[in-house]
Formats: sequence, C-alpha cells, structure tokens
Amino acid sequence: MEVQEILKQLVEDIHSVIIATLDENDHPVTCAIDLMLYQNHKIYFLTARGKSFYQRLMQHKTIALTGIKGIQTMDSIAISLQGQIRNIGHEKLQEIFLNNPYMRDIYPHSESQEVLEVFEIYKCTGEYFDLSQKPIFRQSFSIGEGNDLLEAPYTIRSTCNGCLACYQVCPQHCIDITVTPITIQWQHCLHCGKCIETCPQKAIVKK
Repeated sequence: MEVQEILKQLVEDIHSVIIATLDENDHPVTCAIDLMLYQNHKIYFLTARGKSFYQRLMQHKTIALTGIKGIQTMDSIAISLQGQIRNIGHEKLQEIFLNNPYMRDIYPHSESQEVLEVFEIYKCTGEYFDLSQKPIFRQSFSIGEGNDLLEAPYTIRSTCNGCLACYQVCPQHCIDITVTPITIQWQHCLHCGKCIETCPQKAIVKK
C-alpha cells in the first residue's frame, strides 16, 4: 500500500486519534485530537496556545499516535506512528478551516482563531495493521527526511533444521516452511513470540 493512501485513511477516514506526548517530568500524557490535513507526505493538526498540550508539544517536539477504524475488533484497521513535529504558526490555518468546517463552530471568528497554531508531523515511522484481512496484514512506512522502517522483530539463525514446530503453533501460519532456515512472512505476523518459545533449536531470536 502506498504511504499516501495510508495517510489519507489516517486523516480522512479515522481523523480522531489518541496522541501521546511527554510532560515536564518526562511522563507520558495522552489526549484525543483531530488530524486536519495531509499534503506531500506531511500531516497537520492544531491546538491553542493556552493548552497544556501546546506546552508539551513545544517542549519536546516528538509525538506518538494511534487511530483505529472499525466497529468490531475483527473489522478494524489501526494506524500508529511516532516521530517529530514542528510548529508552523498560522500557516495552513485557513486551509485547515476550509477542510474541516466544524472548526468554525468551535472558533467562530478570526479573533478567536488567532490563538490557534498549526503543527506539522514531518518525519516519522509508522505501522498499518489490518485485522479485517485473513491472515492479518501489517505494513511499516516512513515519511519525511528519514527512511528507517520498523524492523522485523525476530532473526532466524542457521541452526534452524526445518522441524516445523514453529509453524504448528503460529496463530497466523505466516511461516514459510518450504525453505530451511524457515522465513517468517512479516506482513502477516502478530509478533506474539510463540515461535521463539517453541523452537527446539532456539533458532528464532528476538532482535
């Protein structure tokens, strides 16, 4: 899936997400926000200068967020990311209001809108996780200046003898047993670690 399509789902379809920041004691704090706009592999949201959320953003300039789409667990899609943000002031503020008309019900006139400032997520890594597919599907992605994707969590060593013990306990059967050492199809892996616990050769190790 293209990154732009993932961002479109995150901003337009999910829209409301839970975001985590750090307070002055480096303790995590979460709150709900709306993602307002995405353009050129960047995501934009806003907040008011008087909010504690604003102060946390200005102090640490890093965030993590998760949004979920779906009514039932097995119909759901989750998109998570973690990365860096920067304050761009009133830039794109009017464009955000055009794309999100409900904001005028909250801040109805220009005098009240002046207290709002826009933040840009410009560099991050993330993961798309789809439970509605069988087997499940996950995909890592990155935006901005860095291209570091989330790495596969396990390494398969040459001591694997193809005994199939891992395949038999894998809840998604996402292990290719036609080769030795086996390979794990990471796009379908739950990262549950049962294969590590089961392997008699200790050939699967966590990074």
